[in-house]
Amino acid sequence: MSELETKFQPRPLKKFRSVFVLYRDLFIAFFRSGILSFGGGPSGIPLIEAEVVKKYKWMSIEEFGNMVAIANALPGPINTKLAGYVGWKIKGWAGMLIALIAVILPTVVLMVVLLGFLAAFQNQRWVRGMTQAVLPVVGILMAQLTWSFMSSAQKGLGWIVSLILVVMSFILMEVIHIHPALLIALTLLYVLVKPVKKVQEGGRK
Repeated sequence: MSELETKFQPRPLKKFRSVFVLYRDLFIAFFRSGILSFGGGPSGIPLIEAEVVKKYKWMSIEEFGNMVAIANALPGPINTKLAGYVGWKIKGWAGMLIALIAVILPTVVLMVVLLGFLAAFQNQRWVRGMTQAVLPVVGILMAQLTWSFMSSAQKGLGWIVSLILVVMSFILMEVIHIHPALLIALTLLYVLVKPVKKVQEGGRK
C-alpha cells in the first residue's frame, strides 16, 4: 500500500489494521516461543524474553524480570502465566486469550500427533540423540538470560549486593533445599514491608 493510500485510508479501517497487526504479532511471538521451548518451563523464558523485550519491545528487561519473579512464585506453568500477562498488558482480555492460544494450542496439537510416533521409537538412538543435542542450546539461552538479569540487578543494587544475593540463594536452594517459589515469595514480602529511607533535601538519605 502506497503512502498516499495510507494517508487517505478511512480511520476505522486504519484502526482495524492496527489492531489486527497487534493481535498478529502477539500470536506470532507466543507461537514461536511456545513451539521452540523444548521441554517447556524455564527453557521458554529466554525465548519469550527475546520476543517481548528484544523484538517487539513491549516491556523493558527490568519489567520482564519482575514478571518472571512473580510468575515463579505462583502455581502453574510459567509459559502460560507469562503469555497471559503479556497479552493482557498489551491488549486486554482479547490479547490474553490470543497469547494463551498461541502458546498452548500448537504444542497440544503436536503432542497429540507425535506422541504415538515418538513412543514407538523412544528406544532408538536418534531419538535420544535429538533430545541430548538440544540441551546445550537451552543451557546457553538460560545463561544469556541470567546475565541480562544480573546486569539489570546490579544497576539498582550494585555488583557486591547482587553477588551476595546470588550466593545466599544458591545456599538456600541447593544446600538447605528451600523451594525457589518460597524464596521468591519471602524476598517479595521483605521488599514490601521494608521501611523506605526518606530522601532529604540535597539528595541525602
